[in-house]
Amino acid sequence: MIKTMIYAHRGASKLAPENTMPAYQIASESGADGLEIDVQLTKDRIPVLIHDENVRRTTNGTGFVQDYTYDEIKQLDAGSWFSSKFSNCSIITLEYFLRWFKDLPLVLNVELKTNVIEYKGIERIVYNSLKHYQLLDRTVISSFNIASIKKMRIINPSVSTAFLTSTKSRHLPGYAHSHGASSLHIKYRMLDKKLVKQCHKEHMPLRIYTVNRPSWMAKCFKLGCDAIFTDVPHEAVEHRELYEKQDG
Repeated sequence: MIKTMIYAHRGASKLAPENTMPAYQIASESGADGLEIDVQLTKDRIPVLIHDENVRRTTNGTGFVQDYTYDEIKQLDAGSWFSSKFSNCSIITLEYFLRWFKDLPLVLNVELKTNVIEYKGIERIVYNSLKHYQLLDRTVISSFNIASIKKMRIINPSVSTAFLTSTKSRHLPGYAHSHGASSLHIKYRMLDKKLVKQCHKEHMPLRIYTVNRPSWMAKCFKLGCDAIFTDVPHEAVEHRELYEKQDG
């Protein structure tokens, strides 16, 4: 039986503001197996953790990440939108996060946010950071942009990559594999038994996002998905334990 791994999606993002240190600190203590982060580049090409291309939703600023220098973007309040108690949160660099993460007994998923803005050279920048902190062997690099997957495979063919998609197609595992992806990350509503079988047949790990409801967690566990991404890792860990007791 496959034990479905649990990744904290943008950290414990139902308990603290996404992609901030409190969210990742809470997630690291939740019993989750891994953390998921989103990476974009500032104007001065510093990789930072933020999901949206525009800072408006998760900070007190306006405009695009790519138009801020790091010194400018770190001044933004990245927590008050979630709760006033997080008003001291700021956008953090990838380096800051990796320095904190490297000694944790967890795996990592780095999503390159290149599907709207193709940040030139982001693949090499992120790869070099992961290599510097000796984290390549426990990191999956994912993107909705298949070009980023191809670039990462050129940099290092052995790096673990994942094609992210929310669109159904006839043979997704084959498509992902043919473009250099070593695994597949799909939206939870796309999950069915046939796709799981296809992925298992091609030895392609299948990970599901964003799984927050207990009924969907149970479906992922039952079908033998390799991992889920969830905003509530503490709840997912509890449901996995219950499922394993019932199944065992």
